[in-house]
Amino acid sequence: MPDKQSLWGGETAKAVESFPISGETVPVSVIRWLARVKGAAAAVNGELGLLSKASATKIERAAREIAAGKHDAQFPIDVFQTGSGTSTNMNANEVIATLAGERVHANDHVNMGQSSNDVFPSAVHLAALDIAQNELLPALKQLERSFARKAKSFQNVVKSGRTHLMDAVPVTLGQEFSGYATQIALGQERVAAALVHVGQIPLGGTATGTGLNTHARFAEKVRARLKRESGLKQIAPPADPFEAQANRDALVELSGALKVIAVSLSKIAGDLALMGSGPRAGIGEIFLPELQKGSSIMPGKVNPVLPEVVLQVCAQVIGNDTAITIGGMQGQFELNVRIPLIARNLLQSLRLLSSAARAFAQKCVDGIEANRAGTDASAGATLAVATALNGAIGYDKATVIVKKATASGRPLREVALEEGVEAKLYDETIDLRKIARGNQT
Repeated sequence: MPDKQSLWGGETAKAVESFPISGETVPVSVIRWLARVKGAAAAVNGELGLLSKASATKIERAAREIAAGKHDAQFPIDVFQTGSGTSTNMNANEVIATLAGERVHANDHVNMGQSSNDVFPSAVHLAALDIAQNELLPALKQLERSFARKAKSFQNVVKSGRTHLMDAVPVTLGQEFSGYATQIALGQERVAAALVHVGQIPLGGTATGTGLNTHARFAEKVRARLKRESGLKQIAPPADPFEAQANRDALVELSGALKVIAVSLSKIAGDLALMGSGPRAGIGEIFLPELQKGSSIMPGKVNPVLPEVVLQVCAQVIGNDTAITIGGMQGQFELNVRIPLIARNLLQSLRLLSSAARAFAQKCVDGIEANRAGTDASAGATLAVATALNGAIGYDKATVIVKKATASGRPLREVALEEGVEAKLYDETIDLRKIARGNQT
């Protein structure tokens, strides 16, 4: 049946009329997972003898069509709706019942063994788990590998270190990129740790967590079916049904991990933009890929467009986390009632970070080249190399040399020799590659 024909019923129509808020509907991934849950629920209820085989088969078939994206337009309700997601759950029940046929009832059959209070948050958890596992983590792994490859390529490119945006002792460009790769690797660990809790879905608790009107084996069998069909190994029973129903802490936890990744990416993107600044009046230690004209008026200008995109995405993710945090705080007693808000922001953050990480790797990091003239100049110019002399001449004497070189603009070596440092000692000590290695042999 084509989507242009309305498959929903009266409850959906009422919700559309009641919530003309944003024009933005519930994320389609939640709708599709809600359909998967309902299809699995019908199959299990059929196995348990609670639903006729014919009805179970019809519901499963209809749910599969929705899960495959054939009826996305049949879910028109605004995402800013009743806080439990009841409107969208009723919408799904009505559409599936219509697709299944006259003898299938939206509530008695499609919604059998379920409540909006357990099935809608379960769909949100599963959608987040799916996107995080199959989109975000692979994208982050790709970005981590891009940075790791550059770290190896740049391992012998010495440049000035910088702390407080001021010259510091030399480092290698490879060391910096290795740090970036590890930041992204740790971000993946944080997400993976959060997914353990996200996978604990509240299905089976029905209205308040007690499981009223649900077969004792229903939730276990539905989870097993969803786990088998989706390949999402984290799907698990809740640690406690009342915790799982009353709170959305696992989604808040996942959002927190995404916020940390956004913080990491912001720092990295900012560093790359600064290192690529110039080409003559900036730091100029790397060349960023030229993706487009940088100015409509200044010829030849190249801008750090991908780092700027990443920084904007990260700002949005951090803002989303604030909304998710507030939403997580606002459950009362047996139910959190800000689930659509949490779903909208969390799933947007997951998709934004996935897309941004892939683009950052492919269109920026993979194409970065070292500006050897710039790195050599910064490595040779930093007066902080005098730090290596501390053990031989002391901090105070080294300070005198640095201040004198700074004030006069003369080379550090010339001033050091003038201040009594032996040439052999200076030359053996002020070895930029050796200084950059620090205590590593």
